[in-house]
Amino acid sequence: MRRLMIDSVVTWVRDYQVDGFRFDLMGHHMVEDMRAVREALDSLTLEEDGVDGASIYVYGEGWDFGEVANNTRGVNATQLNLPGTGIGTFNDRLRDAVRGGNPFGGLQEQGFSNGLFTDPSSFDQGTPEEQQARLLLFADQIRAGLAGNLRDYSFEGASGDMITGADLDYNGFPVAYTLDPQEHIVYVSAHDNETIFDVIQAKAPETATVADRVRMHNMALSIVALSQGVPFFHAGDDMLRSKSLDGNSYDSGDWFNRLDFTYQTNNWAVGLPPAWDNEGKWDVTAPLLETAALVPAPDDIMNGVMHLREMLAIRSSSPLFRLQTADAVFERVAFHNTGPEQVPGVIIMSIADLEGEDLDPDHELIVVVFNATPEAQMLSVTDLEGVSLSLHPLQAESHDPVVQTASFAADSGTLTVPARTTAVFVLGE
Repeated sequence: MRRLMIDSVVTWVRDYQVDGFRFDLMGHHMVEDMRAVREALDSLTLEEDGVDGASIYVYGEGWDFGEVANNTRGVNATQLNLPGTGIGTFNDRLRDAVRGGNPFGGLQEQGFSNGLFTDPSSFDQGTPEEQQARLLLFADQIRAGLAGNLRDYSFEGASGDMITGADLDYNGFPVAYTLDPQEHIVYVSAHDNETIFDVIQAKAPETATVADRVRMHNMALSIVALSQGVPFFHAGDDMLRSKSLDGNSYDSGDWFNRLDFTYQTNNWAVGLPPAWDNEGKWDVTAPLLETAALVPAPDDIMNGVMHLREMLAIRSSSPLFRLQTADAVFERVAFHNTGPEQVPGVIIMSIADLEGEDLDPDHELIVVVFNATPEAQMLSVTDLEGVSLSLHPLQAESHDPVVQTASFAADSGTLTVPARTTAVFVLGE
C-alpha cells in the first residue's frame, strides 16, 4: 500500500502537475505511510523532476475511529499523531464551537456564531449560567483555533488561569494539537453534513430575521478566513449555499446540490431532504423549510458573496494573517477580553509586527474584533490606549454599511463594533 501511495502521488505531481493532495479518512492510514508520502514529495526538485515537491501540500481527515481507532493496528494518521509532520488535518474543535452541536447530533444546539447565551432560541440548552459557561469554553476553543490550533500556544482562559490550547477539553481530548500552522485546516462547512447556512437556519433564535442569519453566517466564515493556518471553504459558502437541510447529500443529485452562480437563489427550501438519512430530523427541518420568511433574497445572497470576498482580500492584505511558524504565532498573536470577566460573545485578537523581523511594511499592528452578540459592543483594551488604529481600508469602503460604523478611540483604547460584525483595525507604518 505504501509503495502504491508513493508511486501514485509522485506520478501525479511529476507528470500532471498536481499541487496538493487530500486524503479521505486519512486516519485509516498509518503515520509511517503518510510520512513516507511526505518524504517522497519533499525529495522532488525543480532540477531533477520539474517540480518543487516541498511546496506540495498534503492534508486529510484525521479522524480516529473504526478498526484502527486508538492505534489498534499501529500508530494511525490522526490529529493527535501527526503533529510535526507538516501534514494538515481538519479542526473539528473550532467547527463545533462556531456552529454549536456536532455533525452527529445537536442540530438545534447553538454555538458562538448563532446566539448561544447572548441570543438564545427556545430550544432547551440548559440554564443561562450553563449556556454562558459553554459559550466561554467555545470562545477559548476558537481562540486556540485562531492561533493555529497550536498545542503549546498559551493565553488566559475563561477561568483566569494561563492555559495552552492543549489544556482545553474537547470530548475528552485536547482542543489544540498542531506544532506548525500549516498542520491546521480550519473550517466550519464541508461536503459532509449540513452547510453552514443550513446550520444557522436550524440553530438561530426564532426571532432572527434573514438579515440576522446572514450576519451569523458571515461571522462563522470570518473566523475561518482570519485564522492562522489553512482556511478551507465549502463550495458555495459565499453564496449562502443550502442543501435544503440535507445532512448527507452525496446521492441527492442536483436538486439538493445545485449552485446558482447568478445569485438569485441559494437552493433553500427546494424540498424535504431524502428520508434515508434525514427522516429523524424532519420534525425540526420541515417547519423551517415551510417558513416563507426564511427564504433569502438575491440581496441577502450578494451580501454573503461580497463579505467573503472582503474577508479573503483582508487576509491577503497582510502576511500577519499567514504566519509561517509556531514561534511567529507565539510572539505575535494575542487575545484581549479574556478570563472570567470577559464580555461573552466577543473575541478580540491582535497580531503585532512591532518587534523582530518586519513581516508587513504596511501594518505594524492588526486588531480583529469578532462581535457575535446581537448588540453593538464598546470594549476598552488597556494595551491599545494611545495607539492610532483605524478601520481597515477595505472595510471603510465595505459593501456592508454596518461595519463602516465600527470605530476606535485612541485616548481610552475603546473599540466600538456593531452587532454580529467582524471588524478589522490596523496601525500603519
